[in-house]
Amino acid sequence: MKIRQTTPILLLLASFGFFIRAESVDLAQVGDGIVATEFIYEQAPFPSCHASTIAETKSGLVAAWFGGTHERNPDVGIWVSKRDKRGWSKLVEVANGVQQDGQRYPCWNPVLFQPSRGPLLLFYKVGTNPSEWWGMLTSSTDEGATWSKPSRLPDGILGPIKNKPIQLRDGSILCGSSTENAGWRVHMERTSDLGLTWQKTESLNDRTRFGAIQPAILDYRSGAIQILCRSQQGKITESWSIDSGRTWSTMAATSLPNPNAGIDAVTLKDGRALLVYNHTQKGRSPLNAAVSSDGKLWNAALVLEDQPGEYSYPAVIQTTDGLVHITYTWKRQRIKHVVIDPAKLRLRQIVDGRWPE
Repeated sequence: MKIRQTTPILLLLASFGFFIRAESVDLAQVGDGIVATEFIYEQAPFPSCHASTIAETKSGLVAAWFGGTHERNPDVGIWVSKRDKRGWSKLVEVANGVQQDGQRYPCWNPVLFQPSRGPLLLFYKVGTNPSEWWGMLTSSTDEGATWSKPSRLPDGILGPIKNKPIQLRDGSILCGSSTENAGWRVHMERTSDLGLTWQKTESLNDRTRFGAIQPAILDYRSGAIQILCRSQQGKITESWSIDSGRTWSTMAATSLPNPNAGIDAVTLKDGRALLVYNHTQKGRSPLNAAVSSDGKLWNAALVLEDQPGEYSYPAVIQTTDGLVHITYTWKRQRIKHVVIDPAKLRLRQIVDGRWPE
């Protein structure tokens, strides 16, 4: 790739506490709110990866994903890398599916979450397939450098299925969860003691209308909470709660398309919602970002990827400096990291679910 205007780009990145090699920055993407793009790694001890997650700690970013020969293979484990001003650290496998009898199962869908107090949490799944997997939890008291011995969540509790939880005003952690063993069903799980004990809701969706999984949670200044879900019906679906996630409205379709692919969303410090998803009816390209002030009317913000291939399963957070960090699967080969300044996004209205030209 031809590199131009390298010095201004590096100065801009340095001003945000980042130093990324010029060769890893796609200059065509820098602008319209994008501060930097990079791959978390160039080479790995595994050929395939998927389902990344990202969190901020006091010492920098931590990312995780599952990697192995291919999805569902027993050698798939959970891998972690940390980022500071020097870049991303060496990849470390922090969890696998090896059981006491020596049998090994694949790992799935890690979810990192840093509560306001307490250790960094890492949820993940173990099992032959999503219909049979179980929830696991490990934690780190040194911001992702070392991890505790993993423990299995209580029967019937899976933890957050793909997307990060939110922490409510009472300190409890609300997780978007779902099951696939008897049709796709969404429910919510809550813990007030960092995963020791749990409560859960009933299914939030009527399976005859929507098969939905993998809720992304948005919490608004009004106190309302919205979940946006992957579905089998070609649309992102939604449900709302006004009582801190205890009861929920009837699930309905939004105007946004969903090609049966994972999404994620975050409530920004300015009160707006930012959603990352594949704005298409089929396939997993393009990968898009949209912004809304109310969770109903969405504005096109960015096209993160638009070339042939798979660009999927995004994770998104906003860090204390106001920047937005997105990680996602890049062709099942690597994990890509994009940094956005949300104040510089140029928005265009999405009308009738159509991405503006």
